[in-house]
Amino acid sequence: MKTTPFTHFHEALGARMAPFAGYNMPIEYTGIKDEHNLVREKVGVFDVSHMGEFWVKGPKAFELVQKITSNDVAALEDGKVQYSCFPNETGGIVDDLLVYRFSAEKYLLVVNAANIDKDWAWCTKWAKELGMDVEKDLENASDNICQLAVQGPLALKAMQKLTSANVVDMEYYTFQEIPFAGIDKVIFSTTGYTGSGGCEIYAYVKDAEKLWNAVFEAGAEFGIKPIGLGARDTLRLEMGFCLYGNDLDDTTSPIEAGLGWITKFAEGKNFTNRPMLEKQKAEGTARKLVGFEMVDRGIPRHGYELQSPEGTPIGVVTSGTMSPTRKIGIGMGYVKPEYSKVGTEICIDMRGRKLKAVVVRPPFRGKV
Repeated sequence: MKTTPFTHFHEALGARMAPFAGYNMPIEYTGIKDEHNLVREKVGVFDVSHMGEFWVKGPKAFELVQKITSNDVAALEDGKVQYSCFPNETGGIVDDLLVYRFSAEKYLLVVNAANIDKDWAWCTKWAKELGMDVEKDLENASDNICQLAVQGPLALKAMQKLTSANVVDMEYYTFQEIPFAGIDKVIFSTTGYTGSGGCEIYAYVKDAEKLWNAVFEAGAEFGIKPIGLGARDTLRLEMGFCLYGNDLDDTTSPIEAGLGWITKFAEGKNFTNRPMLEKQKAEGTARKLVGFEMVDRGIPRHGYELQSPEGTPIGVVTSGTMSPTRKIGIGMGYVKPEYSKVGTEICIDMRGRKLKAVVVRPPFRGKV
């Protein structure tokens, strides 16, 4: 099992560790609920060094990224970040990812840990088809880069102490390469998977220790604490953010998954499987990903069957939890289109108990 450059910190702090995507990762420190609330109210730090990072460079960099991703890379400017996905050739999704534009000939793709090998094979396959020099133009830097996600309403204020660059005023989904915490250069990105604001900081593995210590020192006055992957999941689910392997996979199309907003049929953008996805957008799909919240008391879990009020199977739960903010069960799942309208009553088969739920539009956080 792989470790990250921060594993010894998690173990020293007494985190409950468990395997995740082939890595030994911290699941929780003091408890998921406490950690969740800390990120919503103050600032918390996630080790996300298990994520994958691919560099795409050279005169065909734009052409490749535009070909293999669903969003319109032509709309991206230097210093901006884009959420996107790799559509496969059969109507599903290879992975969802972030695309960073450094210049017209230099991009960084940040992919999910569990999919690094699959994504790398996908990117290199298409690079070869475009006649790119894979050795020179593409680099899998996943093992050389560490990453901390500093999330919460006080995150940028705390991190401003570690750099002379202006980070508190950065717009959402932008990035800078800046000196930070005594490190010559980090990628400082106002992105995240929590819906509570903050940043993600990429550094070389050799600077990991320095980065961790500086971040916690700077955040001490703001009540900063390390956060595990358990709270990362409840935070993202409250926002209705998709998780690959649960809500997205090789069989779910971006149109079914409600990711039409990152699937751009721009003129001249002939991305993978465009005709099939265009047809789906025009004609509709056989299922749709929806958010729902429990009416009856219960916690929906991945794999539970979704039913009509009459008991007919209509779909399946892909993600579910007890919302620490709302204190009710929330979830997402695929249903037949006629059950996808907001306000529709559905039922969840929880090990033989039929419990009521209602379709809602995420986020589930309520008023904040």
